[in-house]
Amino acid sequence: MTSVPTRSLGATGPLVSALGLGCMGMSALYGESDRAESVATIHAALDAGVTLLDTGDFYGMGHNELLINEALRTAPAAAREQALTSVKFGALRTVEGGFTGYDGRPAAVKNFAAYSLQRLGADHIDIYRIARVDPDVPIEETVGAIAELVEAGHVRHIGLSEVGADTLRRAAAVAPIADLQIEYSLISRGIEEKILPAARELGIGVTAYGVLSRGLISGHFTRDRELAPGDFRGMSPRFQGDNLHRNLDLVDRLRAVADAKGASVAQIAIAWVLGQGSRHGVDIVPLVGARRRDRLTEALGALDVTLDAADLAAIEQAVPVGAAAGERYPAAQMAHLDSEH
Repeated sequence: MTSVPTRSLGATGPLVSALGLGCMGMSALYGESDRAESVATIHAALDAGVTLLDTGDFYGMGHNELLINEALRTAPAAAREQALTSVKFGALRTVEGGFTGYDGRPAAVKNFAAYSLQRLGADHIDIYRIARVDPDVPIEETVGAIAELVEAGHVRHIGLSEVGADTLRRAAAVAPIADLQIEYSLISRGIEEKILPAARELGIGVTAYGVLSRGLISGHFTRDRELAPGDFRGMSPRFQGDNLHRNLDLVDRLRAVADAKGASVAQIAIAWVLGQGSRHGVDIVPLVGARRRDRLTEALGALDVTLDAADLAAIEQAVPVGAAAGERYPAAQMAHLDSEH
């Protein structure tokens, strides 16, 4: 295996690769995917030194965990032993694929974990987190249940997802929190005001998803692209009508910066997130949602991109704070985000 730099997930979390692989798109929300290519991509990530695999038990209603199980079973032993699983739970689904809410009750937490361990073929989950706060269950109860799983040896570390600063503090008062998983990119910077300072204060790391804004700022999304049925982006405000064109105008400006740097747009966007940890005093690990080996190779190239003060100024000028057109989720899903309240 080659070596990817490592970072700690906060003061109490594990040592992980500086880039993690977000596996959701291999099973859900972005249209059809190729199972063989997905497994090959996970293998390539492990071979490159990526150790953090991020999933959710509701990604394809268990499909993604079974996919990771297959990939790990067929990977070389050395790679398999280095892999760490980060699992989200709590989302309630219908047979048709709809979302009907979240369940953070202690009994439900342990039920979800039992099923995940079976699908993953594992005796423990490395980092376990509820995907969205259950509004009917205090976060203290949900985190307390995960802490009991830690004590029993079924879970190694506790994480959180899309929570605000106050909830972060309440959870950290119950048990050590390794990391907060939350959207963070050049066009989603809302966490900088209160959430990142709280994470720094509490010694909690950040795993940043959406660093390419679901492909919007990857440099590969075109204005005339037709999305497959069931693709989440077909309902995402940032991909609609004038919003899409305004956002791709930002990408065109970012492309000029990338070209001058001899990098791709995606590499610049990922490298920017990689560098924000030192700026904010927080350990930040971007999750890249590569579904194919070529996209993974491109993402890993971001590790070789160094952004100096002039580069950062050019990026800020190309994509100013708050420049994105449209919310990051449809209104109904925004309502579930504790981080936005």
